[in-house]
Amino acid sequence: MAEGKYDIAIIGAGPVGLLLAVCLARWGYTIKLVDNRDVPTITGRADGVQPRSLHLLRNMDLKRAIMAHAPAKVYEVAFWDPQPAGKGIHRTGNWASCPKFIDARYPFTTLLHQGLIERVFIDDLGKHNVAVQRPWTITDFKNDGKDPTYPIEVSLKHVEHDEREYLRAKYLFSGEGARSFIRDQLKIKIHHKDPISYIWGVMDGVVRTDFPDIKLKCTIHSDHGSIMVIPREANMVRLYIQIASSTDKDWNPKRQATVEEVQASAKRILQPYKIDWDRVEWYSPKAGQGMNTAFHDALNLAWKLHHVEGGLAKRSVLSTYESERKHIAEELLDFDAKYAALFSQRQPSASEVGAASQQEGDGASESEFVKVFKASTEFTTGYAIAYSANEYNWSSSHSARSKLFNPQGSKLLTGRIMPTANVTRVVDANEVQLEQEVPLNGSFRIFLFAGVPHTTGRAVVDFANHLERKNSFYSAFQREDIAQVSYHERHNPHSHFFTICTIFAAARDQLEISSMLPDLLRRYSHHVYADDLGDTRVPRASAAAHAKMGLDEQRGGVVVVRPDGHVGCVVALAEGSGTVDALNDYFAAFVSKPIGMAGSQPQL
Repeated sequence: MAEGKYDIAIIGAGPVGLLLAVCLARWGYTIKLVDNRDVPTITGRADGVQPRSLHLLRNMDLKRAIMAHAPAKVYEVAFWDPQPAGKGIHRTGNWASCPKFIDARYPFTTLLHQGLIERVFIDDLGKHNVAVQRPWTITDFKNDGKDPTYPIEVSLKHVEHDEREYLRAKYLFSGEGARSFIRDQLKIKIHHKDPISYIWGVMDGVVRTDFPDIKLKCTIHSDHGSIMVIPREANMVRLYIQIASSTDKDWNPKRQATVEEVQASAKRILQPYKIDWDRVEWYSPKAGQGMNTAFHDALNLAWKLHHVEGGLAKRSVLSTYESERKHIAEELLDFDAKYAALFSQRQPSASEVGAASQQEGDGASESEFVKVFKASTEFTTGYAIAYSANEYNWSSSHSARSKLFNPQGSKLLTGRIMPTANVTRVVDANEVQLEQEVPLNGSFRIFLFAGVPHTTGRAVVDFANHLERKNSFYSAFQREDIAQVSYHERHNPHSHFFTICTIFAAARDQLEISSMLPDLLRRYSHHVYADDLGDTRVPRASAAAHAKMGLDEQRGGVVVVRPDGHVGCVVALAEGSGTVDALNDYFAAFVSKPIGMAGSQPQL
């Protein structure tokens, strides 16, 4: 029986499976990607791309393709509640979708249905000769020990007839969603966080209405029920309408509602405003969520698989995928349960709020739902993701113990996303977004904040010299094809796993790459920057990027950022070997080779 061999078999071509496949295909891995649907998602399902997710897609050079579909952009959320005496609903407040205290490049939610987003990923896969095999499904898998390199045998079957296929893979990934064959076979159960269940009708359509906030995201509570309004692309709007709750006396978890019933409910809820449908594009009695979480699940796993299979990291690091992402999933479930419960509760009318305000004083008029919404905006925008201490995220309990870690004044939190910063690229005078300068290519980003040149000149030279030592973390993983690397290679001229960016606290016209930097750093000439642009978040800073990181504008520092954009560690920039020694100790916690041995000689 002939069997194909693949680095990974991915079952399910939804957002998580597709993004995982895109990353690994770009990095040269062989992929079998199957899905049990005839075609990609036609419409409906998840529809919102969070600001942090759009930031990620920009780093993958996919944002332009997403925005080409002219999605709706939600900058603001409106809250509507019931008026007294049955007069219908009225607006009771507004709140930014992404408030200004969140340092986001794209302070809005992008609304575009999942099918169009999937097609962007599928088109990118086509550039790397990877296609989705449809409609096929998995029927069996086992680790049979017959091939130590490709240990997993996977059995596939065509959904519509008896054609079968067998393959071997190093890894098997389930992106099947709630009805996962793989999860069932492994006897992994789904645990529900909230015992209260809700049934929602979800409708996409083109409407005619005098409701003034139809182009905003709205949460609407009335004496007749609740609706969430989500503007969409192509003049569409999505309505989430509660049909039933397990707290209802006549609760039936299988209850369905027709399009006409849901439309009638929407008309009652929106009174005194009117709404009519030109057409209904899609309707379902259920709502799907989790696309944004899926993006970051896939990315977290992708770069760790790449580092293990590429020889950089020990296989044990794969356990950090579960410890990091399970925590985020639990936070999401907790938030979703609380948010859904609050949204589904009957909200007090204006007269009831007024009576409570007189009794309780100022502040009583803001509902618990609004308070939770405002408090959770960092989470809902994607910028609250914080990974706990482990080998990747330095802390005082890490095996690396140098006193140069976490220099005084640093504002950076390991495990959190690196802040945005605008700088000037020296070679071409372009003003650029520093955190976007290294594309998502599986590399650690080493940001050398070099401070003022006349202060740090010796420390910068020492940093480069000690990176060149044979068993530094940098030299130990030198490219095997280094002699053939193109002169035009910007990001990875020496190693597939590290890119170095140098940022001086000086004006561009004061910087001369050829005379100020040692050979190793000159090789990254397209990643040398002047920190000479202002930032409203640090208005008094003379070097805003340094200041936003909390690094001394004179002495600088080194920031190691993981391939997914999260900070791994921060180290002071010092003369001598101390800075590189500290980094050697940090990387030694997870790399596959011994590094940092004393007495090593220059190699590069």
